[in-house]
Amino acid sequence: MSEQLPLISIVTPSYNQAQFLEETILSVVNQDYPNLEYIVIDGGSTDGSVDIIRKYADQLAYWVSEDDRGQAHAINKGFARARGEILGWLNSDDFYLPSAISRVARMRHEHPKAAAWIGGCYRIDPSGKILSTVIPRGLDPEILADWGQKAFFYQPSCFFAARAWREVGPLDEGLHFALDVDLWLRLSTVGHFASTPEVMSAAIIHQDAKTQAQRLDMHVEAIVVQVTHGYREVARDRLARLSDRPSLRSQARGVLKARLKALAQHLPSWTRGDPAQRVPFPSAGLSSRGNLPEVEPRQESQVTSAT
Repeated sequence: MSEQLPLISIVTPSYNQAQFLEETILSVVNQDYPNLEYIVIDGGSTDGSVDIIRKYADQLAYWVSEDDRGQAHAINKGFARARGEILGWLNSDDFYLPSAISRVARMRHEHPKAAAWIGGCYRIDPSGKILSTVIPRGLDPEILADWGQKAFFYQPSCFFAARAWREVGPLDEGLHFALDVDLWLRLSTVGHFASTPEVMSAAIIHQDAKTQAQRLDMHVEAIVVQVTHGYREVARDRLARLSDRPSLRSQARGVLKARLKALAQHLPSWTRGDPAQRVPFPSAGLSSRGNLPEVEPRQESQVTSAT
């Protein structure tokens, strides 16, 4: 690898997760990579998080604790200050494995034209027990749209080129669950994704994690993102899988209608292939009233993976 190591910028959005935050911070500041910029954006935590951040302030490029508009806004604020050639964010209940950042730098050296570099991730419980290992799959653009079925990887093990971020970013602040999937689909329009089965991070699976506590909302938001990007059939299939579950069928459609009404004014109108050609949200496949495509429940039941 070249003597000139690229600057890698990591942003941690934080809000009232003091029980996990120190492990997150330590996993970054203890990396063996010498050209690392670390930024922590706290949303005004009241649980002792700020004391933890102050403890490591001399190892941070920047930190702040103030009210924000949510996770996407916090990450966008961090990346607005980031100077790195490679960007990544690490939530305050996840952590990096040793030498993860060095591995990212090597991947970038091997695949310099990639838009993103992705590794494996351990799913662990709060005690540290490994529940499963997630290896990246389905990274081609057309497959990537079928998120959770044919395509999947864990966000903390994804790092992307700052040049690509400047072209397709920032994160959509109207999204709360599928903000990463929305970004992956946009990044896929400007470059390929390079991957490795090597595990780079661990995600703590706990009951307060938003993707565990509000799984139906997560699925519904993913459907809206798929439709917005022009993948109507993939969205229809996802809705059909939800409809396979009788207890969720009416609930899912009700939640989707409500989310459409709330999100239509916020979601960017990206279209496949050319982000410059934007269209109003309703023409992406749903009417302005938020009507849903009719689907018939599948005969065979399928389980959808989740972020």
